[in-house]
Amino acid sequence: MAIHYPNGKVYTPKKEPLKIKKKDYSFSNRGKTLEDELNDANEYYLLNDLAVIYKKPIPIQVVRVEYPSRSSAMIKEAYYRTPSTTDFNGVYQGKYIDFEAKETENKTAFPLKNVHEHQVKHMRSVTKQNGVCFLLVRFSAFDRYFYLPFEQLELFWDRMLTGGRKSIALSEFEEHAIEITPKYAPRIDYLKIVDNLNV
Repeated sequence: MAIHYPNGKVYTPKKEPLKIKKKDYSFSNRGKTLEDELNDANEYYLLNDLAVIYKKPIPIQVVRVEYPSRSSAMIKEAYYRTPSTTDFNGVYQGKYIDFEAKETENKTAFPLKNVHEHQVKHMRSVTKQNGVCFLLVRFSAFDRYFYLPFEQLELFWDRMLTGGRKSIALSEFEEHAIEITPKYAPRIDYLKIVDNLNV
């Protein structure tokens, strides 16, 4: 059945070509947080059947919710049920991957107060089971990324506990970590380092 305008002409809907939105993995995606970039990398790995790695959900207990309208709800009060462990985990070529990702605006060092004791204990336990654990740090002032293996993080952590420095200097990252150079796709290819370190 045809639909007619009041003047008698037949209505024909415009046919627009189907648009497939492609993910932009280029350098033009500046301003993203490290977490956004890692989510993009993980999506790239998943779409290309390279790895299955996800951001862990934060375990919260919702206490109070308000409904300002019928179609929306606002969480007004919530608490952490248990301390979260690390940010990301998954599997890559039979290896369990578990890591924490942090950004710092500090130009000279990464403060260890940004890592929590329960996270270090968790990473230590995973490493004992032959899992791959590391810390990914972005120095946002310089747009520099570093992959710090857990074994090295543990040395800096123990140094702090014995009264030493409470941060990891940028120069120490340059010496003991592996710098990740952003590239096209994925921008932050941290699995390449996992390959090189776990041959």
